Amino acid sequence: MDEKSSSSRLLIALLMVLLFGVIVLQYVCPSSDCQLLHLGSLSSKFGLGSPGYRAAGIGGRNAAGAGDPYVAEDGALARFVPRFNFTPDDLGRVVDFNIKGDDVIVFLHIQKTGGTTFGRHLVRNIQLERPCECHAGQKKCTCYRPGKKETWLFSRFSTGWSCGLHADWTELTNCVPSVMNNRESAEMHTSPRNYYYITILRDPVWRYLSEWRHVQRGATWKASLHVCDGRAPTLAELPSCYPGDDWSGCSLEEFMACPHNLANNRQTRMLADLSLVGCYNSSGTSEGERGAALLESAKRNLRRMAFFGLTEYQRKTQYLFERTFRLAFIAPFTQLNGTRAASVEVAAETQRRIRELNRWDVELYEYARDLFLQRFQSARQQERREARQRRLLERRRLRARAPPRRTGPAAPPRTTQPAPEPTQGEGDVEDPWWGDGDENGAAEDYLDNVEQW
Repeated sequence: MDEKSSSSRLLIALLMVLLFGVIVLQYVCPSSDCQLLHLGSLSSKFGLGSPGYRAAGIGGRNAAGAGDPYVAEDGALARFVPRFNFTPDDLGRVVDFNIKGDDVIVFLHIQKTGGTTFGRHLVRNIQLERPCECHAGQKKCTCYRPGKKETWLFSRFSTGWSCGLHADWTELTNCVPSVMNNRESAEMHTSPRNYYYITILRDPVWRYLSEWRHVQRGATWKASLHVCDGRAPTLAELPSCYPGDDWSGCSLEEFMACPHNLANNRQTRMLADLSLVGCYNSSGTSEGERGAALLESAKRNLRRMAFFGLTEYQRKTQYLFERTFRLAFIAPFTQLNGTRAASVEVAAETQRRIRELNRWDVELYEYARDLFLQRFQSARQQERREARQRRLLERRRLRARAPPRRTGPAAPPRTTQPAPEPTQGEGDVEDPWWGDGDENGAAEDYLDNVEQW
């Protein structure tokens, strides 16, 4: 009987421990995704994983030493030859982002560029003092500033499609300030906000093929507003490529044959200021003039954006975002090449036609890739300079704190004797400069200069 009662007590104890563990787990990870990665924020109390512990430029990783996760990314650029000339301001994109102040990140999400994955990184994978709250069954997360009920992120997964489905540059720049003012009343927010626009680009051919496969499965994006200069385009300005509710089952040839297909040069159009070309009314200009104007506008906006990334360079995208905004991701980005577009076998002639249909996007992507890789190189070089400077300052600080050298007792004074006349075979007299006592200081100055070089 005693044996049975002791077994029952043991079983009850185990059940209580299990129940306690479930309660703790629900407290730590309230969402269904249970992001245990957010436990990394606890390590900041011990100096780990915090922005001060992150890479140089974010803090503590040694760019030249072991443990640097981006050494392989440096080696991948060995054959990169820049084609475009950019100013130092174009390359040195580091913004003074203050999540506790009035700054807002605005994510311009272009279709089929990997923006959904990046958008989830923004709400679920950034190490923050106050992480975004994401709950089961809800598509949007609440991303408030520490100590305030104000959002610091304008994106699909935080504020939803508040300016329309996949709103472009023209829509966002005219819509975001008013939407933010409506969301947060004047009593809550009195000072003006700073908006930092970001986006992700992708190789035009693979992006185009990915959009075709998405439309083939029934996607339409009919909810997109395409508002420009205060109005939506008319049916004559923006005709439909299909008569029914959707274009499911369309072939690639049919997709390419529609002259009004918004998939053509989508990235250029969505990054440009459409007001410069009369919005969607193309009757006043030729196709070539219109495309050239949109391309130059898209390049200019891309240069001025706080940040942009490339789908084909996930790790470099992570690095540049972290360095630009001084924010650290919890888990590293992964490069996934097994997309639906990659599984499509496309003949070389078809790829050539796709590139011709998207010639403005092709030129924009080449320009963006060059700027992106130059920014990465420039940031890495600056990181190494900062690391060397920190090491130099640390050595100087340690030398300043070191106790002075001990000197022996003073030698008794010696009587001066006249120097004997040198005889043949006797050694030369030592030059006084050789042992002037300043050898150590000169060597230290030399080492300091070598460090600076």
